[in-house]
Amino acid sequence: MIAIVLIGLAAGCASALMFASIISGALISLLLFYLAPLPLMVAALGWGPIAATVGGIVAASGLGAIFGLPYCIAFAITVALPAWWLGHLSLLGRPLPGAAAGNGSAPAAPQLEWYPVGRILLWIAGFAALATIAAMLTLGTDAETITNSLRRGLLRILGARDSASSADIERWVAALAIVAPAAATIVAMMTLTLNLWLAGKITATSGRLHRPWPDLKSAELPPMTLVALSVALAFCFIGGLAAMFAQIATTALMMAYGLTGFAVLHTLTLALKSRAFWLCCIYAIVVAFGWPVLAMIALGLADAVFGIRQRYLRGKPPPLPAS
Repeated sequence: MIAIVLIGLAAGCASALMFASIISGALISLLLFYLAPLPLMVAALGWGPIAATVGGIVAASGLGAIFGLPYCIAFAITVALPAWWLGHLSLLGRPLPGAAAGNGSAPAAPQLEWYPVGRILLWIAGFAALATIAAMLTLGTDAETITNSLRRGLLRILGARDSASSADIERWVAALAIVAPAAATIVAMMTLTLNLWLAGKITATSGRLHRPWPDLKSAELPPMTLVALSVALAFCFIGGLAAMFAQIATTALMMAYGLTGFAVLHTLTLALKSRAFWLCCIYAIVVAFGWPVLAMIALGLADAVFGIRQRYLRGKPPPLPAS
């Protein structure tokens, strides 16, 4: 227990320092800020959620004592809570129904059904939406105030760095203020996903991961996610603060389907001889241009509706690995 507490303290201090580094304004601090959940997630996956709980409480308390209550709340919502809960879910398992017991004197180790990766993706989408909504509420309590605050902040940035005319700056600022909540949701979604994946790889490499590595290409969202996405899309057109929050939720769910779209892509390319090359090319195109992720979202949605992966695997089984 003492070792778990010490690991939690170390992870909390590292996470708090990475989170607070954004104050320096250095470019490297932006990377450290986005990786702030990583130490707590490594502690949660390698030593259990208690270590992440200890680290999160210590880090949030320290940030609150040094920088004030807003930093404490921001860290708790965007870093500590997701790291603890996602680590807890990743280690959650239950015995498979009807699993065979040992036929000898010593009972066999129970076969476990681990918490589905698709549901973890759904939780990540929820945390990304929650963090973005909380950030928007710090700017105001209605949509017009939030948009105006975003416009003023962007105008200060672009006005100081851009030599274009004032009218061009105003047009850019107006467009960016509209898409800023969705863009913030995408960043939050991607950083949480990346941090959890990195934490899993680190703990698996060190031998501390207490579950087998999941089959990521089989990840699928629960069927009711389509219903939630449809409701969120409908609320996007009612206007006001509810519409802004609905747009944030829609973006998070769309990105979750985009990630499952990549899982579909990995399944459909199983039979390709140059599979690694084509997958690397597709990932490079998505990272370089951004908008091709819409194709992955469409692929994820199509799989949710038509079961593309199941149809493919039933009709054309993947080749067996060479012995």
